[in-house]
Amino acid sequence: MNHDTGSVSGETVLIEGPTDDGRRRRRLIIVAVVAVLAIVAAAMLLTRSGDPAPSASSAADQAPRVTVIVPGRASVDRAVTATGTLAARREMPVGVAGEGGMVTAVLVEPGQWVRAGQVLATVDRSVQTQTAASLAAQVNVAKADLTLAQAELDRAEQLVGRGFISQADVQRRIATRDAAAARLKVANAAASEQRARNNRLDIRAPAAGLVLTRQVEPGQIISSASGTLFRMAKGGEMEMRAQLAEDDLVKLRPGARVSVTPVGSETKFDGEVWQVSPVIDPQTRQGIARVALRYDPALRPGGFASATIVGGTASVPELPQSAVLSDEKGNYVYIADKDNVVQRRDVRLGTVNDDSVAIASGLDGTEKVVVSAGAFLNPGQKIAPVLGKPGV
Repeated sequence: MNHDTGSVSGETVLIEGPTDDGRRRRRLIIVAVVAVLAIVAAAMLLTRSGDPAPSASSAADQAPRVTVIVPGRASVDRAVTATGTLAARREMPVGVAGEGGMVTAVLVEPGQWVRAGQVLATVDRSVQTQTAASLAAQVNVAKADLTLAQAELDRAEQLVGRGFISQADVQRRIATRDAAAARLKVANAAASEQRARNNRLDIRAPAAGLVLTRQVEPGQIISSASGTLFRMAKGGEMEMRAQLAEDDLVKLRPGARVSVTPVGSETKFDGEVWQVSPVIDPQTRQGIARVALRYDPALRPGGFASATIVGGTASVPELPQSAVLSDEKGNYVYIADKDNVVQRRDVRLGTVNDDSVAIASGLDGTEKVVVSAGAFLNPGQKIAPVLGKPGV
């Protein structure tokens, strides 16, 4: 530190250099900064301890605003979805009715319509034809014998009055005539039986309908043990055999409207339930509802189809389609509980319209259901619900 000394009136004076002024200014600046920081810290402490409301308001503002509705309940057609197989409503297996033989011709193909009694296939009848001719000849012999016996009886009746023959002779001729008549009846019966047997050699359609399958070829030897040669659908009528759960089957009645969609097709076919199974499979707890359908080439027996069965009305919640979500576990919706926390609720769908979905089970209509934006929410997330109108 530099000091200058001088003498004024015999006194010594100490003169400070410029370094002391700089130090004083720095001390003043530091003190001022510390004071400002202390004031700011005190202000912040007072604000936090005296007014906590802004932080709570900020947390509330961070919850997403989501539109919800309380759907209530509406009267809608009660619909049940089901799957099943297509089949002929009345399937007719056609086989050998007679003694059989070698097939000489098959006259129809699968997919053809036939009338009742139409010949489907012919069987060789060369031996049977000769037998029929022999029996026809025996009929002619029996007719001749009867004619002769009747003529002799007529002559005897004319002579008995003149006394040329006795009454006993007349009685014998009556017996001869009656025996000849009986033999004629036997011959006619035998000939008719042979004709019937010959007719049964041909394979004929038992009723008008559609040929479904053919399992016989020319040259094949057939008999009563050959089994089914053709399968037919009587009248071409088809049906779907829908498999339904036990609780759905109990509520179903014949006459219910049905919409059937075969697999691989977008065409819907209208039908109606004509029979509800009186028994339930004890293993699957399911039963069969038989749905009558009009013939269409797209309805192939043995194929798979889905169906929507409308049976009566029910009071159920209805939601916009945007409210219903689905994943590998099934269909579900998001609801907001009393604390406005999102919860998942599994549902079973009923009738699906163009703009709404009936909920068959899972909701009672009093819940606050998220209308949309469900894909962006997670269970347990807090939301700010905005109540909308049902149907919006």
